[in-house]
Amino acid sequence: MTGNVDIEKWLIVDQVPNLGPAGFARLLQWVDGDINHLFQQTHANLLQAGLDAEQIHALLNPDAVLLQKSLHWLNVNPLHFVLTIQDPLYPVALAQITRPPALLYGIGQLNLLSKSQLAIVGSRNPTVSAKEVAKRIAQQLAECGWVITSGLAIGIDGLAHRGALNADSATIAVLGTGIDIMYPRRHQRLAEEIIDKQGCILSEFSPGTPALAANFPRRNRIISGLSMGTLVVEAAIKSGSLITARLAAEQGREVFAIPGNINNPLVKGCHYLIKNGAKLVEDINDINEEFQTLSFMAKNNCEKKPEKSTEQGLATDKLLDSVDYEVTAIDVVTERSGLPLEVVTATLLEYELRGLVATVSGGYIKLGG
Repeated sequence: MTGNVDIEKWLIVDQVPNLGPAGFARLLQWVDGDINHLFQQTHANLLQAGLDAEQIHALLNPDAVLLQKSLHWLNVNPLHFVLTIQDPLYPVALAQITRPPALLYGIGQLNLLSKSQLAIVGSRNPTVSAKEVAKRIAQQLAECGWVITSGLAIGIDGLAHRGALNADSATIAVLGTGIDIMYPRRHQRLAEEIIDKQGCILSEFSPGTPALAANFPRRNRIISGLSMGTLVVEAAIKSGSLITARLAAEQGREVFAIPGNINNPLVKGCHYLIKNGAKLVEDINDINEEFQTLSFMAKNNCEKKPEKSTEQGLATDKLLDSVDYEVTAIDVVTERSGLPLEVVTATLLEYELRGLVATVSGGYIKLGG
């Protein structure tokens, strides 16, 4: 990685207001990629380079407190790192997108960034069935050798990370805040588990950057940019997940979506994606078959023939068959099964413990796979 002397200059440029990835790239191009040359320019030359007076002042008179804060964060823990876009360890897939981040702040295993990643994103308030699907499919993909990448948000993002961890696999979380701010706070422990299990947390934002709405779309382009494909699990038409999917398509990456009940507004985004070319996903085979050239896919031969699930083994179970994948009232289950209420409630409790059904407001739902 870049030495501390050089990294200071990158951190100073990163302080320049309203510069952004595109502006940073233009400056680097202007000095033929030599960031040291940038600090040898006169005020007049920097004006010619396209910087305004405020930006030039920030470059020539950097905020020493902010600079030291970033350097302290970098040096306080051996798991902390900063990658510049010129670093040979910078992820190749991310470098290929439009306006890649000039700097990546990270915690954890740097080598993970070069492995094959699959992004999983979706609603922050998913249905019970979507929660189960997200966690299960993330676990199965991780078991196949994929690195699961997401945004540490509540809902589908967090469940995707959890599914990967359940497979004892590493996962990558990309933040929309400064690298030292785990957002949302309720996922602080999840972030710690990701690091403990040899995962990685990334951000293009320097330490201390708060949770600003404008920064999350920038976070999304990194999630899709790192990944070979993006899977959307439940998303409304107007959602950050659809932004991630659009960015993935623009970046030339695969887009996948899980369909759902047409009456559920949270699946309208997925159906929109499918109508516009995203691949419909029912199980991980639908994803893996798009990447047969990957070496780990050939070795693992993942899920060529799905194993018979517990639910399928109980296909003749009248009680289980009486529960729908949507909310089913207890009296409906009792009527359909023809069993006494006390038998129904006792058996459903057993099935819930076995992960076959879940209790929700208004009754029960059947869980998949």
